[in-house]
Amino acid sequence: MEKGKPLCMECADLDHLVFLSRGDAALTRRSRKHSRLSAVVVRFSRTRGRYERQGLLVEADALEKAEKECLGNEELRLVARERAAAFREQADTRYIAQFAEKIHSTYPDCPREESQQIAKHACLKHSGRVGRSASAKRFDTDAIDLAVRAHVRHAYTQYDRLLAQGWERSDARAAVADLVEEVIYRWRGDAAAVDGK
Repeated sequence: MEKGKPLCMECADLDHLVFLSRGDAALTRRSRKHSRLSAVVVRFSRTRGRYERQGLLVEADALEKAEKECLGNEELRLVARERAAAFREQADTRYIAQFAEKIHSTYPDCPREESQQIAKHACLKHSGRVGRSASAKRFDTDAIDLAVRAHVRHAYTQYDRLLAQGWERSDARAAVADLVEEVIYRWRGDAAAVDGK
């Protein structure tokens, strides 16, 4: 783009560059370092409403040099990636266990297996669920409560069936609210509150 208008590669004097697709951070970093001229390639995503990076335009000799460097330490990079992946997996397992423990301390009468099930579901990676929010990572009480209520709504009520019948979400939630509260009170150990209803 120049002055708000798209230009072809030749008009922009970039036609001598080669395209390097995104995905290999080391190759991208090294290619950019060796290339005197580079340009980021983006594409507008209508679904997400933003520009998304597709790759990089770099000089051909810079890409060739970067590829040779990467081949020279490919084994080291593979070991480092595997180590990093194992570390992330361990950290994720610890986080889910801590989340489940927080559920159990807030809801002592919730069965332990169910605490684990709620934590695994809420904390699923890249899900956008409450367990991946910043507040959940601080073990905020509201985030824990949202995860537990969502589980109770789906596992202990007719909520999903009502949605399948075409009910509006807000109406379906209102219809099962009392039953959700009953389970919540019981899991908190507030048996007297349930009995007094």
